[in-house]
Amino acid sequence: MRNTHNNNYESTTPCVTDWSSINWNKVNKYVSKLQKRIFRAEREGDRHKVRDLQRMLVYSDSTLLMAIKRVTQTNKGKITPGIDGFRALTDKKRGELFDSMKEMNIKKHRPKPAFRTYIPKKNGKLRSLGIPVIIDRIYQEILRMALEPQAEAYFEPTSYGFRPKRGTFDAAERIFYNIKGGKWNWVFEGDFCACFDTLSHDFILNQINGFPFYDVVERFLKAGYVDNNVFNPTKEGTPQGGLLSPLLANIALHGMENYLNISYSKRTDMRNGKPYESFETKGKYRMTRYADDFVIFARNKENIMKIPDILQPYLEERGLTLALDKTKITNIHDGFDFLGFEFKRYKTRNGYKSLVKPSKASIKKFKKEIDRRFKLMNGNNVDTLIDFINPLIRGTANYWKPFISSRIFSKMDNYIWKKTYKFLRRLHPHKSWDWIKRKYFPPYNDGRHKDKWVLTGPLDGIHLAKMSWVKIKRHVMIKHDYSPYDTSKSEYFMLRDSKYKNMPLRLG
Repeated sequence: MRNTHNNNYESTTPCVTDWSSINWNKVNKYVSKLQKRIFRAEREGDRHKVRDLQRMLVYSDSTLLMAIKRVTQTNKGKITPGIDGFRALTDKKRGELFDSMKEMNIKKHRPKPAFRTYIPKKNGKLRSLGIPVIIDRIYQEILRMALEPQAEAYFEPTSYGFRPKRGTFDAAERIFYNIKGGKWNWVFEGDFCACFDTLSHDFILNQINGFPFYDVVERFLKAGYVDNNVFNPTKEGTPQGGLLSPLLANIALHGMENYLNISYSKRTDMRNGKPYESFETKGKYRMTRYADDFVIFARNKENIMKIPDILQPYLEERGLTLALDKTKITNIHDGFDFLGFEFKRYKTRNGYKSLVKPSKASIKKFKKEIDRRFKLMNGNNVDTLIDFINPLIRGTANYWKPFISSRIFSKMDNYIWKKTYKFLRRLHPHKSWDWIKRKYFPPYNDGRHKDKWVLTGPLDGIHLAKMSWVKIKRHVMIKHDYSPYDTSKSEYFMLRDSKYKNMPLRLG
């Protein structure tokens, strides 16, 4: 094991680091404290102090420990190797990796090319992913931890993708906040063409000029990739799959509000004897961005038609173009889809009302996945079916629950019921329905729900979940530009974390 010195882990023996005995609470506190100091120094405009703190963070053993843990233990991609085939899936391997990397110098590191693979997109096309080797992922994570607090100090409040303590629910609530009053009715739906593949390296590097590890970031950007055993150089873009890429993309895409002349005025009132901050948005436009997807609102068609010309210099300096098949102008009364939800203004008996519902495309995608899973389970027992279907039902219901979803929950439960009925009939073709009912539908009462038609596994006694069991719970949008790296907002995020645990990112 290693002793600590100034909250860092220092080598005392040639033995492999005892991974299971590391004081992770101490490690996390040390890294978090440095990140918050970087954020504060950037907000205060002290760039010299920012750079000193970033060096301290990157060279810290605690940062290396945390990065190794995230890459080899926490992240979903831990089992996927890069082109060298190396993985670290045991504590012994992680300890050895820490010991070897502790002797390396990140400044001298030369990244290996990423392994190029492809995954299907919603439109039927393929999205390319670049899978770096484990050591490159760890160094990217270290750079991200040093660079993110600085970027968070100036990022736009209307940016929500791949940022700490922000997610799709916040983006959706921001849109609803804009459209609910019926004034911002015209919508520019924007999407960049192959954003992650075409972002200008020069522009990205110019934005991080002064970062002590600027050269290392540049080498990662230009490391290239291997596709079908053929090396390809990368002259532009931040390939998806790298841990640093989402942050670099956000850094590059920052600045749209300036081109739209969006500004904010701060107001402080007293509520319950405590100061309460609120922020008023000013200008002709409102916007919401989630990574490379964005929507802009205007009060009239004339202003919304000007958006392409306004954004042209923004696009050119970043090496971007708009995807013509996804970019369009609509009216909120016709509705539009964003992040799996439909935003639309409806006419009711009491006037017009803006509503947010799961989109038709999301519902169709859910049904298609239900069909696929039921087909895959043909020939298996009911317990196996329930284990395979429940995560999809619960995950989708939790993603849809902040908005108008009750009727859709009931419809999806009915759809799943029909699939269940066919599955059971196929599983027991020579048994009567009464026999099937007695075997798989015993009386159900969990104290909250009472139902005689809940599919139950006879082996483990597990139940097929119902979407209608999930209560609709409105999400409260994160406030303005608040960041978890801001020590003055610690109480705010502590209370928020207790309400919104595991806030989901975008599904699909």
